Parts: sequence; C-alpha cells; structure tokens
Amino acid sequence: MNLEFFIANRISGNKRKRKHFSNTITTIVITGITLSIAVMLVSVSIVTGFKNEITNKISGFGSHVQVLNYDSNLSYETKPIPAYLPIYDDIRSLDNVDQVQVFALKAGIIKTETDIQGLVLKGVGEDFDWQFFQSSLTEGSVLDIDSSYNNGIIISSFTARKLKLNLGDPLRMWFIDDRPRFRKFVIHGIYETSLAELDETFGFVDLKHIQRLNSWEPDQVSGLEINISNFKDLYASTREIRDIISGYYFEDGGRLKASSITARYPQIFDWLELQDLNVIIIILLMIVVAGFNMVSGLLILILDRTYMIGVLKALGGRNSMIRKIFFYKSFYLIIKGLAYGNILGLGICALQKKFEIISLNPENYYLSTVPINMELSHIFLINAGATLAILIFLILPSMLISRISPSKTISFK
Repeated sequence: MNLEFFIANRISGNKRKRKHFSNTITTIVITGITLSIAVMLVSVSIVTGFKNEITNKISGFGSHVQVLNYDSNLSYETKPIPAYLPIYDDIRSLDNVDQVQVFALKAGIIKTETDIQGLVLKGVGEDFDWQFFQSSLTEGSVLDIDSSYNNGIIISSFTARKLKLNLGDPLRMWFIDDRPRFRKFVIHGIYETSLAELDETFGFVDLKHIQRLNSWEPDQVSGLEINISNFKDLYASTREIRDIISGYYFEDGGRLKASSITARYPQIFDWLELQDLNVIIIILLMIVVAGFNMVSGLLILILDRTYMIGVLKALGGRNSMIRKIFFYKSFYLIIKGLAYGNILGLGICALQKKFEIISLNPENYYLSTVPINMELSHIFLINAGATLAILIFLILPSMLISRISPSKTISFK
C-alpha cells in the first residue's frame, strides 16, 4: 500500500480520537466547499436555463435566421420575394438546418366598440411549425391551414385582455394603405409567452390573407424563416446562408439578405450575455472562497500535526512525502465537500425544476418562474475545475512543512 495514502487515511479516520478543534476545522472546510459548489451549480443551471428558455421563445416568434428582400427596412411593410427559388433547396440541404418555412407580415389596427389597438399580423402557411405556440396556448387551438381560406386568428392574452376579447369572438381589423381596408377574423386561439414586447405585437393568421391584403401573387411572401438544430452554430449557419444567397439577383436587380435572431433582438441577447458575465464572476468568487477556506484549513491541520511531522522527519521522511500525506488528506476533504455540494446544488435545481418554487415577474425577466437547465458537461466542468483550482491553492501552504524542525517539535511535545 502507498505509505503516504495509508498515513493520510489513518489521520482521516478514528473520529473518536480526533481533537475537538480539529473536528471543527474539518467541518468548516467541508461546509465551505459544499456551499461553494452548490452555488456554482445553481448559478450555471439558472443562467443556462434563462438563455435556453428565452432563446426558444424568441425563435418561436421569428426563427433563428430570416431571409428577406434586401430592400426591406425595419418596418413591417416588407417587399415580397418568391416563395420558391432553386437556392432555397441549397439552404434546406445544410447540415444544421431543421426547418424552412415561409411567412408574410402586415400591420393593422384592431377596433372594438370601446378600444383601439395596433397589431402586426404574421401570415403563415401549411409548412409552419406550430410546436412552440401549441405549448404556449392558454385557450383554443392552433390554425389548421390548407388550400382554403382560414379566417381564424391567434392573439396573445395581453391583446385579449386589453380589448376585452374572448375565444370565439369576432375581431375586426383595419389596414391603412392607399385606401382603408377591413378584414374580419374569429379568435381561434389565445397564447401567452411572457415576452411582453412580442406578445403585444403579433397575431397569427393564414398567409393567404396577407398576400391578398398586399396585392401579392400566391407565390410571393415576405421571406423565409429558418430554424437550426444547434443554436451554438448560429453564426456559422448564418454565414453559410449568406454565402448561398449572396450570388443571387432578381430580374430587377434586387437581392436577398439573411439576418440572425441575435441581430433582430440585440437588446435581449445583450442582456443574456451580461448574465454570462455575472455567473463567471460568481464562479470565480466561489472558487476563491473555497480555495482560501481550504488553505486556512490545511494550515491549521499542519499546525495541529506538527508533532507527527517532526516524528516522520526524524525517521527519515522527506518533505515531499509529508506534503503528499496532507495533499491526500486535503483531497479527501475536497471530495467530501464536492459530494455534499452536488447533492445540495442538484437537489435545489431538481426541486425548482419540478415544483417551480421560485417565481419571477414576467415583465422584467420574460419568464414566470426561475428556469433550470442541468447538463452533465457543466456539472463535470464545475467539479473538475473547482478541484484543480483548490489543489493549486494548496501548493503554497504545504511549503510550511519544510520549515518544521523535528528536534524542536519533538522536544516541545
């Protein structure tokens, strides 16, 4: 058996024979590591949960990448593009592309007997992926779009409350172009995503209504929406799409452009990036706290075992051997703290994920409860990184062992 490990194991055992002071220090060290690991796990789970949930919500409204007419500005009155071009097949064939669907936009005004509210209609076709809105519906159902006209409309609960409308009610909408035009829809579904900025802006209707209102041909749309399978590759996928469309020109000299979701909603994604910085600061602080806690604990343990160190040196033990003993002892405490920290941190995350104990104000955070995202890679990196950092912290205090004189410590005893 490894001699250093054997001695470290002996001084870690025999709880009844330990001094009360040594027991207290060991408990404090383990508690400090436990709390630090738990805080890091919870922080990373919450921040990644925020990013995933909010990204999914925003992409549910407008996909990860949009392809539009290059001449289209930031308004909701867009110039049309063909619903099908040969280059679209090249986009669909990209490895990271999951879904390609057409859409069209038209801004109008809802008028009831007592209220007026602006709304942007988003026309969608048979290829639209309703999965996000299916999960966000509070009443009714999504639209069943086929070759015939569907007069249904899906609005947000914000719009419904403000205009005092209910499921099945008629909704009258006016559109101001060269001449005012009127359309009547029936409320087919009511959704709520807690993204107030988007909930109060959009309603969803059959694409054919927008084409008719804009006097477009049946094969003309505002643009394409492209969903990708891995959000981490958003920038690379956007570049690939831009490369595909960059060489295509319409007969009138017009071109296409591609914009990513982060470019369309920079304020939200900048806020999410700020949360990344916050969690990095928290992790660094917790590692420093755990490291200094372990350093102080190791110093006290060394001072508590000065007589043992003196005896080992008198018997011919080298400083490197004695350092190993205390490294093994420290590693035992670190592993114990990691185990308790993982149980505590992951336990808190699991309780929040299942029971949604902590709620949020959707107006400020875009979510009604604190989201949790637990990934094995994050858990492994936090544990491995914290262990390595704490062990590095222990190099300096372990040098104290070389300054302990065997003659003085034995005679002092």
